[in-house]
Amino acid sequence: MRQNILKYLNTYIPPFSITVYRIGFGILVMFSIIRFWSRGWIEKLYLEPDFHFTYLGFSWVQPLGIYTYLIFFICFLSALFVTIGYKYRFSIIVLFLSFTYIELMDKTTYLNHYYLISCISFLMIFLPASTYFSIDSGRNKFQIPKWSVDSIKILLIIVYLYAGLAKINSDWLIQAQPLKLWLKTKYSIPLIGDTLLQKEFIHYLFSWGGMLYDISIPFLLLVKRTRIFAFIMVIIFHVLTRILFPPIGMFPYIMIFSCIIFFDNSVHQKILDFISKSFKINHNKIYEEKILEKKSFINQLSLIFVCVFLFIQLVFPLRNKYYPGELLWTEQGYRFSWRVMLVEKTGYTTLKVVDQTNGKYVLIDNTDYLTEFQEKQMSFQSDFILEYAHYIGDIYKKKGFKDVAVYAESYVTINGRPSQLYIDPKINLYNKNRSLKNKEWIMPFKYDIKRFL
Repeated sequence: MRQNILKYLNTYIPPFSITVYRIGFGILVMFSIIRFWSRGWIEKLYLEPDFHFTYLGFSWVQPLGIYTYLIFFICFLSALFVTIGYKYRFSIIVLFLSFTYIELMDKTTYLNHYYLISCISFLMIFLPASTYFSIDSGRNKFQIPKWSVDSIKILLIIVYLYAGLAKINSDWLIQAQPLKLWLKTKYSIPLIGDTLLQKEFIHYLFSWGGMLYDISIPFLLLVKRTRIFAFIMVIIFHVLTRILFPPIGMFPYIMIFSCIIFFDNSVHQKILDFISKSFKINHNKIYEEKILEKKSFINQLSLIFVCVFLFIQLVFPLRNKYYPGELLWTEQGYRFSWRVMLVEKTGYTTLKVVDQTNGKYVLIDNTDYLTEFQEKQMSFQSDFILEYAHYIGDIYKKKGFKDVAVYAESYVTINGRPSQLYIDPKINLYNKNRSLKNKEWIMPFKYDIKRFL
C-alpha cells in the first residue's frame, strides 16, 4: 500500500492538461468580471445599499465605496495574468483574495459557482500550473506531479457527488419539487414552454435525470470508454439548465469547461496547438523538458495543503447533521455544501422594535433599509433575519430607545406548501447572538421530508 502511494506521488506527467485549465479558468473569471461590471451590478449590489448582510466572522469585509470598482479591476487583472502565466503564483493568490473578498462583501449574492471559483483559485495556488505555455516558463516544458491534475478532478467529483446525493430526497424524487413549480412558469421558451414543460412526466424525468446525472457523471468521465458520451451529456445538461434557469449565471460554463480536465493529455495538447496556431504562438520550440524536483520542500508542502483542503471539502458539506430540524427549512449547514437548486422558498418577514422601558414600539418598513433583492433574501433565511434585527435594534438604540427588543413576524413556504410561522414571535432577537449554534428560535417544520444526505 505504502509503495503504491509513493509510486503515485512520484508519477510525473506532461503539463498540457493543467495548462489548458489555467488558461480557461483565467478567461472564465475575466468574463465573469466583465459581465458583472457591464450589467451595473457593482453599483446595484454593493454601492446602493446602506446595509450589507455579512458572513459570520467576516463582518469586517465591506464594500469600499467607489474603490469597490478597484477590487474588481484587480481581480480582472490577476485573472489575465493567470491566463498568460505571468508571475503566476502571486497572480493566483491575488485572484483568490480579490474574488473571495468580492464574494464576502454581501451574503445576499451567494451562489454556488462563486464559491466554486474561490475553491478552484485557492487550490490552484498550490498547483504547478505555469510550467508550460506561459510567460513564466519561457520555452521550457516541465513535467508535473500527476496528483496536481487529479486534485482538480477530485474537487469536481465532490461537487457533483454532493449535488446528486442532496437530490435524493422525497421532495425532489417523489413530488418532483421544486422543478414542478419552476418548469410550469417557462411558457415563453419556444416550442417546449407551453407544451412539454407543462407535462408532469417531464417534471419527474428532469428530477430523476438530474439526480442520476450528478451522481454518475464524474465516474463516467473517469472511464476512457465512456468519457466522450459523458462529456456530451455534460454539455447537454448544462446548456439546458442555462436555458431553463438564466439566473444560474456562469455555473454551466464553468462546469462544462472544468470537465475537460478529465480528458487525456493528448486532447489538451491539441487544444494548445489550436491556440498556438490561432494566435501565432510558437510554443513548440522547447529547449529542454525538465521534471520538477520531486523532493522539493515547496512540492511537499503543496501536497499537504491540497490534501487538507480536499479533506475539508469532503467533510464540510456534512455539517448539517450537527443541527436538528429540516435542512431546507432552517438552512443551518446549507451553504457551501453543493446543494444546487433544491428548494423554492419564499417568505414574508416584518420586525417590531420595542422600548421595554415604556412599551413604545415601531413596526419596520423593510423598504426603508433594504433593497428589493435584500428584502427577498432576508424574508426566509434565519441568519439574515437575525443580523437584520441587530441592525435595526442598533439604529433605534441610537434614536433613544433605552431597552431595545426586536421581534419578528415571519411566515415562510417551501416547495409549494402552505405558509407557516418561521420565527418564534415571542423571542427577542436583539438578545440572540450570531453563532454556529443551533437557532432554537426557528419554529419546527410541520412536514416531513425524507432525505439521504
